[in-house]
This record gives sequence, structure tokens and C-alpha cells, in this order.
Amino acid sequence: MSDWLADVKKYAPKANEAAVTGIVKYLGIALRNRDSSLVSFTDAKEVDRVKQNFAIKKLGLTDEKAIDAAIAQVHEALKADKTKNRVTVYYLLADHFKKLDLFIKK
Repeated sequence: MSDWLADVKKYAPKANEAAVTGIVKYLGIALRNRDSSLVSFTDAKEVDRVKQNFAIKKLGLTDEKAIDAAIAQVHEALKADKTKNRVTVYYLLADHFKKLDLFIKK
């Protein structure tokens, strides 16, 4: 867990630990496999999966242009990092759209 939080904090220094924990729980078994724990922005199918399964289904977003712009913004922020951790990508997207509350246990 601390590795996920540390990675998120590289890009969001004031990251909400409870939200990171919630995203880790949401992703569950996908994080056990190195390949599925990362997001490949060069793979159009992968980017579409993030858009469809996370942004639209989980976050409940409908403005595809705004989603595409946010994904591009996250990609740009992570560009220097060789590994784009799925937890970090999802956190930054949820934060961008003010949807972190979806992952915080009440």
C-alpha cells in the first residue's frame, strides 16, 4: 500500500490516503500482475479501457471530450515516469473530476 501512496504523492503531494486505499481495493486482483497494474498510454485499447471502464462506468462521467482531455493531461504529467501505475492514473483522474469521495469508505 505504501508504494501506491508514495507513487501517487509524486504527482499529488496532498493525496488523500483513504482515497488511494479505496482505489487499490477497487482494482483488487488487477494489481497483482505487473502488466495489469500499469497503464500503457501508447495502447489505444488500454486508453479506451480506462475511459470506458473507469471514467464512464465507475466515475459516472458522460462528457467524452472532457474525459479525453483529462486522460491526455494525466499522460503528460506522467510522461517522464517509465511506469505509469494504474492506481496513480486512476487517482489523478478521479481527483481531476472531484470524484475521490467514491473511493473513501464512510
